[in-house]
Amino acid sequence: MLVKAWADGWAIARATPAPVEVPEGYRIDVNRPGHLTRYVLPTHAPELAARLTAPDTWLKICAAAPRLDGRWEVQAPEYLMSAQLTTTAPICPPEYELEVSVGEVIDVVVSKDGALAARGKAAVSREYAVIDQVVTEPGHQRRGLGTTVMRALSQAASRSGARTGVLVATEQGQQLYDRLGWVLVSPMTAARLCAQECPELRADPPRG
Repeated sequence: MLVKAWADGWAIARATPAPVEVPEGYRIDVNRPGHLTRYVLPTHAPELAARLTAPDTWLKICAAAPRLDGRWEVQAPEYLMSAQLTTTAPICPPEYELEVSVGEVIDVVVSKDGALAARGKAAVSREYAVIDQVVTEPGHQRRGLGTTVMRALSQAASRSGARTGVLVATEQGQQLYDRLGWVLVSPMTAARLCAQECPELRADPPRG
């Protein structure tokens, strides 16, 4: 259920068509440069991975280091996490400004003197809120802004009817979410299908 919730919310947050259920999991037809189609899979599906041929097809697999052939460019490890949302008010350092916009997607922006310092999004689907694209700019890190963004997203999503938060974290992001009470559901592996043999790991993998 959390895998479906994440797929649904990711599609809302990224303004793509809704996921389509397939035998192995869910397919999202992204149709953007570098990102043709995304499969979100609750378990590794080696037969699906073997028969896919279109470059820039992505897999998001609930598994650690699944076996994939050399056409697949495997990304850095990721982690599916979940938490019960709270209405704890965010605390923003006085030199920063916090802005929360609530619509189909909840947008949280922290700025300083008009310049972006941190941001994040949440998409509410039924009782779930999928947290997406939480980023603190390099010049503003280690000032608690990630916590500010997460608490603002949690509070706004709770007020919109969500009860459970879901996200996919990078290794660095997992440390923040651990401190905020998020729990690990599953390791995740992301991989992109290349036009030819790929390097084992991208130097700068895309977020999300």
